[in-house]
Amino acid sequence: MDLDIPFRGSAAIGAGLTTRRRLRGPGFRELGRDTYVAADVPVDDRMRVRAAALEVPGAVVGGWSALLVHGVDAAPEGARPVELVVGPRHVRRARAGLLLRQDVLGEREVGCVDGVPVTSPIRTAVDLASRAGHVDGVIAVDALAHAFGFHPDELLDHPVLRDNPRGRRRLVAVVADADARAESPPETRMRLILRAAPIPQPVPQLVVHDDAGWFVGRVDFGWRELLTALEYQGDHHRTEKKQWRRDAVRTTELAGCGWLVLPVTAHDLFVDPRGFVHRVRVALARRARELAVPFP
Repeated sequence: MDLDIPFRGSAAIGAGLTTRRRLRGPGFRELGRDTYVAADVPVDDRMRVRAAALEVPGAVVGGWSALLVHGVDAAPEGARPVELVVGPRHVRRARAGLLLRQDVLGEREVGCVDGVPVTSPIRTAVDLASRAGHVDGVIAVDALAHAFGFHPDELLDHPVLRDNPRGRRRLVAVVADADARAESPPETRMRLILRAAPIPQPVPQLVVHDDAGWFVGRVDFGWRELLTALEYQGDHHRTEKKQWRRDAVRTTELAGCGWLVLPVTAHDLFVDPRGFVHRVRVALARRARELAVPFP
């Protein structure tokens, strides 16, 4: 038994690896009911989910917590309880930081990641698309579909939706806006903002070649006829020197092919989406005049 990952205290005591008194001492950290980890091990959200799964035998990690287990970074910011799916006859009560959801899961709807039982990527996508807000649901489906290679349309015929008309309506709307090509939550959010804007729609993940046909790069969104691209610039693009250098070289290479690259920031997407759309429209209209291309 590895004490550097969450473990049940009773099991460790039974195996002769520790004692109840030592578990209560400075060498271990208590994570939940009868769940511990060595005190010098950094504890993150994924580890807390792993500990919670041990705490409730037979439970399956689901919802936003399942994204953590699957290694998909698409959950909304902010603390939320660990979600476990339990059988309909489960009687244990939830506690602060732990949400128990009663449901029946089929064999194909449950997997195992690093020893943790978790809802399958498709079942996770169905659950989140049918219960979360629209934007968060689209972000989750995009991320899961991209990571695990399924098409969002596959969610539409999932049997769990037969008895959930409201959830099905939510899911149908989410699937209509989903796109597995998105490589990050900001890209999904940008796409949704642009989709509702009165501008020509760009192509996601557009591949750019030079005049000789050589590959130059792939941009987040692009208008080929206007030789214009949108590229999301997260904080790491600014703070990580290697990433900053790669961005500078790539922008220069695209400029050498006649492309204009418009950077997009979190402020554009979360604080000032209307201003962002206006600035993009103005830039596209000017670009169209420069290239003598019709612009609506």
